[in-house]
Amino acid sequence: MTLQDKYHMTANQNKRLAKQNLTRLVYTNSRFEGLTTTLPQTQTIIDGFGVDGVSIDDINTIVQLKRGWQYIINDPEPLTFDKMKSINKIVALHDALEPGEIRTGTSQVILASDDTYTPSIPNEAKEKEYFEELMNKDASTTDKAITLMYHNMRNQIFWDGNKRSATLAANKVMIDGGAGLINVPLDKWGKWNELISVYYRTNEMGKIKEWTYDNGIQGIDLERKRKLILKRKNGLDRE
Repeated sequence: MTLQDKYHMTANQNKRLAKQNLTRLVYTNSRFEGLTTTLPQTQTIIDGFGVDGVSIDDINTIVQLKRGWQYIINDPEPLTFDKMKSINKIVALHDALEPGEIRTGTSQVILASDDTYTPSIPNEAKEKEYFEELMNKDASTTDKAITLMYHNMRNQIFWDGNKRSATLAANKVMIDGGAGLINVPLDKWGKWNELISVYYRTNEMGKIKEWTYDNGIQGIDLERKRKLILKRKNGLDRE
């Protein structure tokens, strides 16, 4: 099943949407690293200030996520394989053995049920080929972005920061295509963790793709907004 785009914006409109929601996007993505900072604390750190009780490591995670989002928002050219490496170099700067480099050693992921998943060591040439084939595929922007995100998460192509890097790379595709943003709300993370654990075990992506499409795509329906504005101007919204 190919997922169709829910939203149809220009790249600049999508960039403005991401900028307006930067704090919330960073706040959500920081949960991949187990951070417990509040939304106001995240805003304070993004504004360049320290927060009592928040460790330097956690502050660094938030700052690098902010920089990662700024990178994908401001970059004017389409996503490339090398840009995915640049994203990882930013977000995993203080975490990874070699930030921005494809993993050449073993890795292990702890799943929701405390089981573990051990991905194969990635082959950079094959990963680059997969990326280019996917980007050239006859599919919607949203379908490509979600597929890329989950492929990169499961294959753990970098030493660290794979979920953060995969999410930002996918959102770069979404922004450039004007298709909205991928951001699973925190109140749905329980189900998301269940689904991604199953995906890691089985390599069956269909269920988590459809669930993410239904629950994790955010944007603005510009046509609906335009009609509402016209309706109000014409006084048609009055009883």
